[in-house]
Amino acid sequence: MKIIAFGASPSKNSINKKLATYAAHLFNNAEVEVLDLNDFQMPIFSVDIEKGIGQHPLAQAFLDKISSADILVVSLAENNGNYSVAFKNIFDWCSRIDAKVFQNKPMLLMATSPGARGGAIVLGVAKNAFPFYGGNIKATFSLPSFEANFDLENGKISNSELDNQLKEIVKAF
Repeated sequence: MKIIAFGASPSKNSINKKLATYAAHLFNNAEVEVLDLNDFQMPIFSVDIEKGIGQHPLAQAFLDKISSADILVVSLAENNGNYSVAFKNIFDWCSRIDAKVFQNKPMLLMATSPGARGGAIVLGVAKNAFPFYGGNIKATFSLPSFEANFDLENGKISNSELDNQLKEIVKAF
């Protein structure tokens, strides 16, 4: 079983990438590949740029990574109540190649933030929108107050109640 995981943030120290990496490694007998959005930097999408250069090869590369997965583990950064610009740009370029960006792959959809709501707004946005783009969301998880609930040194959730909740979600997958 192959898992493609990513934090939907371009930050080199993305807390969402840390959460996605941790969650992906909870699956038994899985090959895990963690993507870095910085490997898929493209010009800001516009139809004018697309007319000039055509479909961007990095968009196809991202779609190919999704295609290679049996399960997607995605943790969304919340920027002003929505996706990060970096993720949205990749998503926009990919959707011009295949509107079903997520290719109906089973998905664990998550979010975290430094705040007590744990990215709840962007998680809600994605939960409603992703199914229109081939998102087969099997479960969602929000980790509130990242710094208080995640052990950076050991790369895992430190709050046992929240950790057990995520582990039960993965087990039920």
